[in-house]
Amino acid sequence: MLKVSAIASEIAQSEIRVMSVECERLRGINLAQGVCDTPAPEVVRQAAKDAIDQGLNTYTRLDGIAPLRQAIARKLAEYNHINVSPENEVLVASGATGAFYAASMALLNPGDEVIVFEPYYGYHVHTLATMNIVAKPVSLAAPDFHLDLDAVKHAITPRTRAMIINTPGNPSGKIFSRKELEQLCELAMRHDLFIFTDEIYEYFLYDGNEHISPASLPGMAERTITISGFSKTFSVTGWRLGYLACAARWMQPIGYFHDMLYVCAPQPFQHGVLAGLNKLGPDFYRGLSEEYVVKRDRFCNALRESGLTPVVPAGAYYVLADVSSLPGKTAKAKAMYLLENTGVAAVAGSAFFHDGAGDHLLRFCYAKTDADLDAACERLLRLRTAAGANA
Repeated sequence: MLKVSAIASEIAQSEIRVMSVECERLRGINLAQGVCDTPAPEVVRQAAKDAIDQGLNTYTRLDGIAPLRQAIARKLAEYNHINVSPENEVLVASGATGAFYAASMALLNPGDEVIVFEPYYGYHVHTLATMNIVAKPVSLAAPDFHLDLDAVKHAITPRTRAMIINTPGNPSGKIFSRKELEQLCELAMRHDLFIFTDEIYEYFLYDGNEHISPASLPGMAERTITISGFSKTFSVTGWRLGYLACAARWMQPIGYFHDMLYVCAPQPFQHGVLAGLNKLGPDFYRGLSEEYVVKRDRFCNALRESGLTPVVPAGAYYVLADVSSLPGKTAKAKAMYLLENTGVAAVAGSAFFHDGAGDHLLRFCYAKTDADLDAACERLLRLRTAAGANA
């Protein structure tokens, strides 16, 4: 009677991956997956190549090479206002996803509850599910996705162990304000909760918004697990390079599980992102926001012209759009209609909500080259043409 595990039988492939496969089959433009097609900085690419040529292809210490841990600690102090020791409070991880997985295994138990803010990033929820940890969604209301503190208080039970804060958020682009973070941190201290943060989009900020790391707030360094990485900032999503910072008492068990899962992050790529941290200055990071706000505005305008209504994001590089006008009873059906009729792939909004919500939404990623983004915008206008023909 051979069969898969009980957990495996309940897990389905991510909608993001499903739509990427469908997009490839139909040779469309993939705005479903956040692959970030824009070029990686030359200094980052060259340093990785040099490391390979120099024979730096072996395992590293489980928490990464010392120069990179030191550079991450400097960056955290200067940009995030978090002070950590590079020797025992920084882990170079196999992606931010790998960092979150290892931290969850080290700090949470089956049956624990973790508050997530909806619309949520599906991998957070599914990662918890693989460990029989319960995600408790708290809704953030569009269009500004403001925090309902009373809803958070209501969601906390004796089994609640942590909150996940994704800022800037995927898929909403939500940036938590200082006041909102202070309110959440006060609850975390009152109820003795961990805060897991996902700050992978920390440099993708628009309209004068500021990124604030929860661990920088008073009293939060001891209970916050700060997770970020280089995939988005340096456009190297396939390198799987992230990092985690936390108090030393939590790092040893987290490092143990990361070692069991991944052994270590790839050494040549560690040298690549080290060069980026050391050689790319403030102009580079400022340029990211300037470049991506142009992409955001161009794509949101195309959605409007196509008869779809975008929820304009404050950060990250995704946009949720109301696609109620498209045929189909579910968001997945609407996504397939869009792909088959325009060649543009998006993700069903229901992938980011519980209890069947989000069926009127699709998520698009605009981290594309200008040529691909322009082509996607032109294809979306076919919806307007089709609507005119049917009028």
